[in-house]
Amino acid sequence: MNLAIAGAEPKKMMCVGFNQDNTSLSVGTVNGYQLFSLTSKDQLETLHTNFTEKEACIVSRLFSSSLVAVVTLSSPRKVKICHFKKESEICNYSFSDTILSVKLNRQRLVVCLEENLYIHNIKDMKVIHTIRGTSPNPLGLCDLSYQERSYLAYPGSSQDGTLQIFDTEALKPVVVIAAHDNPLAAFSFNPNGSMIATASEKGTVIRVYSVPDGARLFDLRRGLKRCVSISSLAFSSDSLHLGASSNTETVHIFKLETQAQPSSAHKEETPNTWTGYLTSAMKSSAAAYLPSPVTDMFSQDRAFATCRLEASGMRTLCAFSSIRDVPYVFVVTEDGQLHIFTLDPLKGGECVEVARHRIDEFVQPPAHVSSPPTDRPLTSPSRKQDSPAQIQNRTMTLKLVVPQQTSNWMTTPNFHQCELLMSSAGKTGTAGYRHGNKPHMLNKKIYQKLGHRFLPACVTQPVRWPEKTMQ
Repeated sequence: MNLAIAGAEPKKMMCVGFNQDNTSLSVGTVNGYQLFSLTSKDQLETLHTNFTEKEACIVSRLFSSSLVAVVTLSSPRKVKICHFKKESEICNYSFSDTILSVKLNRQRLVVCLEENLYIHNIKDMKVIHTIRGTSPNPLGLCDLSYQERSYLAYPGSSQDGTLQIFDTEALKPVVVIAAHDNPLAAFSFNPNGSMIATASEKGTVIRVYSVPDGARLFDLRRGLKRCVSISSLAFSSDSLHLGASSNTETVHIFKLETQAQPSSAHKEETPNTWTGYLTSAMKSSAAAYLPSPVTDMFSQDRAFATCRLEASGMRTLCAFSSIRDVPYVFVVTEDGQLHIFTLDPLKGGECVEVARHRIDEFVQPPAHVSSPPTDRPLTSPSRKQDSPAQIQNRTMTLKLVVPQQTSNWMTTPNFHQCELLMSSAGKTGTAGYRHGNKPHMLNKKIYQKLGHRFLPACVTQPVRWPEKTMQ
């Protein structure tokens, strides 16, 4: 979800998104971007932090790999493909217009502009096809299936809810679906690309179509009381549930059951009595005299389950995931919070919020650091200059996250807390870090590279280091 789309108010969190299997979360802010693991509901594990790519408005990760696509507001027409564990850029591509969204699967990378779509081969990142002259798509709406098929969906019209499906492997159109009367607001494939859910700008009806034939499978009613702005649609991994989030305080979850096998709850609503028979007959009789848009309402299902947020008026993003075989619903709000709800896949009902995490505060760089440190003495400009002997006896301890294996501690993802120790004497200095009880020297190159990540320090007991300057 790109929160920096034209017309939106500037916010600290500029984009947020789940990877394809909802096992990690990417967050872009004015200060950079960060990747989180979603393998625990109680604690978010930080996978990577980048303070170099300021104002990251698009951050898309490929499953659980090290590949990530990044777009920033300072270079809105350039997409960078990076290996975040190696902290290196693989390649970059520049386009003629602003990049509005980037989608990835194991075969393709798709870059969406307002009136063009570029399809890249994920193996060598070369452009293999371009869809030019699409209907104006200022929100960058598109979706890419990611398992058995590699279908691309994008709006076919800016005047109504026409949806185009394109095969990115065969490089040919598949089907055109007249999904809604009003322009599209959101759409999403199920995991294997056999279904696609759609919602219009009106927001009262959500429809599910089969792919590739385009047949309508479900009409799902979010509500009749008010029109809302649907911001995201998401299928569960088994495609049995569909979530819809909007600018209201309620996230609706539908159970996708065929009419031939209605749920037990639906059976209870139509008892085998004279009253139940009369009610059913009245509905059938009325349907014969009503226009089709109204008769559709009788066949639409109510929400199977709901997640309640405390506030409305914000764009939201929802996803399904299982942690230790327990199903959960993730809901991200644009104010920088991740809400985690439990889901009863059999009974449904009101989902209970079991955890909440702030996701826009983890990527704030230390306020006291404006540039990477140098080898100048650790003295304060506001205080009297100390003698070299006094400086040599003063050591600072800084908290730093480093991996367990010091041989490749710049790239390994297995992090734990250790202490970074610095000392300075006159115009020369030494630095190192303590791993367990063993001190290690820290050379100048690594020291300057990691200097901007250091947290506030406190003065501790002196630590003796070899009489050697940083190299």
